[in-house]
Amino acid sequence: MIVAVLWMLSPAPVEAVVVSNATELSDALYQAHHGGDKAILIEAGTYALNDMLVVTTDDVSVNSVSGDRDSVVIQGKGMAGSITHVFNVAADRFSVQNVTLRDVSNHAVQFHPGVKSPVIRNVHILDTGEQMVKIAYDPDQMDLTADDGVMENCLLEYSAGIGPQWYIGGIDAHNAKNWIVRDNVFKYIQSPSLALAEHAVHFWSDSQNTLVERNLIINCDRGIGFGLGDRGHHGGIIRNNMIYHDENNSTGFADVGIGLESAVNSQVYNNTIFMEHSYPHAIEYRFAATTGVLIANNLTNKLIQQRDGGQATLSNNVMNAQADWFQDVDQGDLHLAWAVDTVVDQGQAIGGLTDDFDQEHRPAGDGVDIGADEYGAEAPGESNHEVRAVLLAVLLLMDSLP
Repeated sequence: MIVAVLWMLSPAPVEAVVVSNATELSDALYQAHHGGDKAILIEAGTYALNDMLVVTTDDVSVNSVSGDRDSVVIQGKGMAGSITHVFNVAADRFSVQNVTLRDVSNHAVQFHPGVKSPVIRNVHILDTGEQMVKIAYDPDQMDLTADDGVMENCLLEYSAGIGPQWYIGGIDAHNAKNWIVRDNVFKYIQSPSLALAEHAVHFWSDSQNTLVERNLIINCDRGIGFGLGDRGHHGGIIRNNMIYHDENNSTGFADVGIGLESAVNSQVYNNTIFMEHSYPHAIEYRFAATTGVLIANNLTNKLIQQRDGGQATLSNNVMNAQADWFQDVDQGDLHLAWAVDTVVDQGQAIGGLTDDFDQEHRPAGDGVDIGADEYGAEAPGESNHEVRAVLLAVLLLMDSLP
C-alpha cells in the first residue's frame, strides 16, 4: 500500500492509503478500524472479494484514484454466490464514491440501524441478489433512525435486463430520516417471477422527510414508493423525476410509477411518467392513513388514483400525455419535444420548485410547466457551473477527512 497526501484549501494535509488489490483493500479497512488512515483510494482494476467489507469505525471513505467509476470494480462471486455484501456498514459518515460494485448475493451496500450521514456518490451498482442499497431497521428500537444520507449521480441496474427474483430493489430504506436521493438512474429492476419486484426508490417503516428528485427510472416494476401497507412515511418530496416503462420490457407484473401508502403530508409534484404496460395507474395514494398529501403538476399518460380511502389534494395534473409530446420515448427521454399547450406554463407555483429535471431554471415562461421538464429553460450560467465544479471537488476531498 502507498500513503498519499491530499491537500485541502486549508494548510492541513489529509493522508490517504492507496491500494491496488483486494488484499490491500481489506487490510486498509482493518487498519482504519485500528487507528490507521480512514481515507482509502483505489487504483484502477478489478477487486475480487473473498469476504464482504465490514465498516465499524466512523468517517471511513472509499474512492477511486481516477474519479472514474468504471475504472474500479469491486465484486463478489455472483448473485447466488457466497459473498453477501460489498460494504456492510455499522458506522457513521461512511462514504463510497466513483467505483463500481457488483455480483453479491444480498446488497452492494447495507447500512445498519442508527447510522448517520452516509454518502453514495457516482457509484455504479449492478447484479445484486436482493436490494442494491439497504437501510435496515430494528422494529424493537425505533429510536435508532438512519439519518441524513445522500445517494446521488449513481447508476443501478441489472446487466441482463431483469433481476434474479422478486425480492430485489434499488434503494430500500426503513426508519430513515432526511435522506436525499437525486440525479440517479435506475434500470431493469424487474422480477422474473410471479410477484412484483420492490421499488427503484422505496422509503417506508416510518421513514421521514425524504427528498427524491431528478432521477430517471426505466423499466422497473415499481418506480418510487413512500410507505407500504401500514408501514408508512411522513413528509417528504418526490419531484422532477422521469419514469418510463416500455411494453416490451414488462414481465406482466409491472405496477405503479409513484405510490403513496400510509403517507402523511408528502408532496408529489412535477414528475413525468409514461408507462406502456397494462397497469392503469401512474400515481396512487392509498389507505386512510394517507392524509395531507399534495399531488400537483404531474404529467402522465395514465390515471392518478385514490385507493382504499387515501386523501390528497390534486391540482394541475395532466393525465393524457402522448408519445409524440416527448423527445424519445423509446429511450426513456421524456423531455418535451415541443411546446404542448396544455403543459407549458400551465402548472402552479410551489414553494421550493425553482428548477427542473436538468437543474434548469423554472419558470422559463409565464408560468411553471407541468412535468419534470421545463420547456425552453436555460441552464445555469457558466460561472455557476464553475462554482459547482469547485464545490464538488472540495466536497470529494472533505469526504476523505478522518
